[in-house]
Amino acid sequence: MSVIGSVAAFGRMIKLSHSVFALPFALAGAALAARSDGIEWQQVAWIVIAMVSARSAAMGFNRLADREMDAKNPRTRDRALPRGWITPRAVAVIVAACCALFVFSAYQLNPLCLMLSPLALLVILSYSFFKRFTWATHLVLGLALGIAPVGAWIAVTGTFDAAPLWLSAAVLTWVAGFDIIYACQDYAFDVSHGVHSIPRRLGVRSALLASRLLHGATVLALLAVYQVFELHTLYLCGTALVAVILVYEHLLVKADDLSKIDAAFFNANGLVSVVYFAFVLGDILWPI
Repeated sequence: MSVIGSVAAFGRMIKLSHSVFALPFALAGAALAARSDGIEWQQVAWIVIAMVSARSAAMGFNRLADREMDAKNPRTRDRALPRGWITPRAVAVIVAACCALFVFSAYQLNPLCLMLSPLALLVILSYSFFKRFTWATHLVLGLALGIAPVGAWIAVTGTFDAAPLWLSAAVLTWVAGFDIIYACQDYAFDVSHGVHSIPRRLGVRSALLASRLLHGATVLALLAVYQVFELHTLYLCGTALVAVILVYEHLLVKADDLSKIDAAFFNANGLVSVVYFAFVLGDILWPI
């Protein structure tokens, strides 16, 4: 397969368009930081490049690590690696290139970003192995995406601050919650093949309850962001809308009917991130 063909297959494999999940939250962190420090378009560009390259590296590495498991799972056996549409070597090369691009992006931002970039890569790449020994794998995935707002804050300010940790907590619980929902469809496979997950540990019904509790914590963390950053009415409206979308997500999925998981996972959660960023930006630009 040609280089262009491999890159195209890689993009389809990792669903590049799903970068929308974490990227708006990173941009929200950057926007909050910019209120006091200002921001330049070059910073925004390198934040976007860093986010997309990190997410691509993480997804590609995960597909590479799970290729044998995916080949056995009826839901995932048609993915690019099990079907041979792209070789493991090609995936490894592209993942390495994405990691290098991420580190270069950090270098372009500021010295602290560069210093922390290996740690960030360790977090986002290590997620792939946690499902092999702990049910807390969903929380690790949440952490992998949850560091994005703090990373964007550091990209803008060049310093660490505890304030954006509330936004990171919101992302962590949000991602962990929807990943639990997604994992419910693999309950039987996880039980039979020894894959660790909250649905396997608690059962589907209790796992969905755990997901609801995590998403309740998400809303509380978003309200904490309102307090910490002294935001305004528009932000509260956005948070309320996010809460409504999360409730709708949970209404779509029932323990005895998982047929609407794709709508809950992809549509609702993509909407959550975009809506949240839009209202954060709106609140900053037009405080009312």
